[in-house]
Amino acid sequence: MPAIRVVLADDHEIVRNGIKILLESEGDLEVVGEASDGQEALDECKTKQPDILIVDINMPKMNGIETIRQLKAYSPSTKALVLSMHEDEEYILQSVEMGATGYLLKGSNKQEFLKAIHTVQKGEKYFTGDISNILVQHYLNLRNKTATTPTPQETGDNALTKREKEILSLIYKGESNKDIAEKLDKSVRTIETHRFNIMKKLDANNLAELLRKIDGDTSLKQALELNQ
Repeated sequence: MPAIRVVLADDHEIVRNGIKILLESEGDLEVVGEASDGQEALDECKTKQPDILIVDINMPKMNGIETIRQLKAYSPSTKALVLSMHEDEEYILQSVEMGATGYLLKGSNKQEFLKAIHTVQKGEKYFTGDISNILVQHYLNLRNKTATTPTPQETGDNALTKREKEILSLIYKGESNKDIAEKLDKSVRTIETHRFNIMKKLDANNLAELLRKIDGDTSLKQALELNQ
């Protein structure tokens, strides 16, 4: 059987080196490319056409979720397996919606990591236990919603998640990423990733544009509970 060809995308070189050593100690896995950001990952996939892209969420230039969204345009047959420290529901759901075929936490052991790779390679999905529970609960909740429940687009909040609305409200009130991270008991990098996603959804290139978007959109201010 030919080796499973893998591209690794993580902005920490030491993490990539560790994963590469682990994978290449197996006889049926080959790391054919590495990337430190999302755009580099897409370029590597376009050139190498790997079987699997193992991708982190937090990366500079382009995060893992956006990378997954664009992956099929660069390498149609490549499957995306997320390997992340984040178990936030928003990250998990967004990754799956963008096309991830697996989601694994960085605290997973070697056996589970290898099982995830081989499962994804066979065309099946792999989600570690806690991740599976989140996905099941989410889809059960969707089934139980009534047909009259307004969609994010109908309420004018531009499809922001509950967490993104919470963070955007704090940004509008002048809180820094560090302050928001402490208030929500999250890492600064997690808040930065949420902020990147918010700005992309609202088509804002900087903080000034973001604030103008909020000030000029009554429905968005209502969604953020800012029109007091």
